[in-house]
Parts: sequence; C-alpha cells; structure tokens
Amino acid sequence: MRSRKPVIGIPADRRLLGPHWFHCVGEKYIAAVADCADAVPVLVPALGEQHLEDWLDSFDGILFTGSASNVEPHRYQGPPSDADTFHDPHRDATTLPMIPAAIAAGLPVLGICRGFQEMNVAFGGTLWQKLQDVPGHLDHREDKDDPLDVQYGPAHEIELVDGGLLKGLAGVSRIAVNSVHSQGVQRLGKGLVVEAVAPDGVIEGFRVEGAPAFAVAVQWHPEWKAIENSFSRALFAAFGEAARERMARR
Repeated sequence: MRSRKPVIGIPADRRLLGPHWFHCVGEKYIAAVADCADAVPVLVPALGEQHLEDWLDSFDGILFTGSASNVEPHRYQGPPSDADTFHDPHRDATTLPMIPAAIAAGLPVLGICRGFQEMNVAFGGTLWQKLQDVPGHLDHREDKDDPLDVQYGPAHEIELVDGGLLKGLAGVSRIAVNSVHSQGVQRLGKGLVVEAVAPDGVIEGFRVEGAPAFAVAVQWHPEWKAIENSFSRALFAAFGEAARERMARR
C-alpha cells in the first residue's frame, strides 16, 4: 500500500486579476513543497479566521510564502506606508492569527520573506518598511530590470548563528543568499531567536523558541529553484520531515 504523504497548507494572496478576485500562490512555492519537502501542497484561500480550526486539523504543516504585498503597518503600530504600497488585508487577516495557533497546535511552520515578516509581526515584532532608507543598512532590493535568474541569484552572504537549526542544516557558518525585499525586522518579536544575520546586521532568519515542532523563518527566497540548491533542499527536507512526524503523531 502506498504510504500517505504529509499535507502542507500554503495560504494564498488575494489578487485582482482583470475584473475578478483570485486566491493565488506562486508556483515556485508549490514546487518546493512537492519536490523538496516531498509533501502534498494545498492552497489555503485568504478567508480570515472562519475556517482556522478546520485547517489546523487538516494540515501536517504550513508554509507562509513571500508576496509582492506587505503587511499593513497598523498591524505592528508602524507609520502609514506610502500611497502606492501594495497591501493584502485579507491575507493579513488569515495568516496573522494562523501563525501562533499553528505553532501552539504543534504544526511545523516555515516562513519565507513576507511569511518571515508575518511571523515577526504575529509575535509582536515590528518592521522597517524601507531598509534602503535606514542609515547603515544595505539596499536589499533586486533590480526588477534584470532577468529573474539574476534577481534571484546570490546577492550577499549571511552568517549563521552557532548552535542554530540553520547552521546545523548548512554545516558551515556562512552561505550566500538572494535578496529580494525592501522590508525587514526592526524589533524582533517575543520568543523569537535569531538564526542568521546579513552583513549590515539585518536579521535574515529566526526560530520560535520552545516551539513543539519545526518553526523557522527566513528573509531570503530558498524556494527559488530549490531543487538546485543544496541548502534549500536541506531546509525544505527538514520541514517535510517535521510534517511527516506530525502526520505520524496524528
């Protein structure tokens, strides 16, 4: 009999495509879950909290993805964002309560880029809205005129913290990562522990201290051609293994 694979929920963005609203997830995240975590990806519509308990009962893990949108600043008592900033309040209303509930329920959780920022906000942290305007910080944005392979190519190294989960997966102290973001952690949320730092001191990775299962977030994009990157494969494999352990416990 074929063994069942764990099911990973992936909360979607709510996007207006033409005259209609759609709930969307980038294919690169779906592929990373299927190919590197060896799990079944299931897209979760941005419907707020109304189905939260059912979702937590159904999934073996949750991936919080990157997005073109930013968390609304009122969620972390930040200053108003620029008028042209893209927000997705339906996603905020879905993911921000889902994150602490999922972790408390023992579901493995992985956050990427916006998902990293969501996890920080969900634990009471704050965000810089434009790192490039903060003295002492690098410009962490990509050049949107470059081909995608260049935009998502290695941009800078990060230092992995001794004793951390990420350093254990990498087996080295430094790795090169891409950099496709303008926002970043200003104040780290309560109970979060730094796992990786950029050369300018910007936090690039953290874990949830004392979480009953895998609960890690990264600022870069390991899902980009994950199958071709040894660290990305290791990260998603660890996430998938934690989801298999959750499935077995259930």
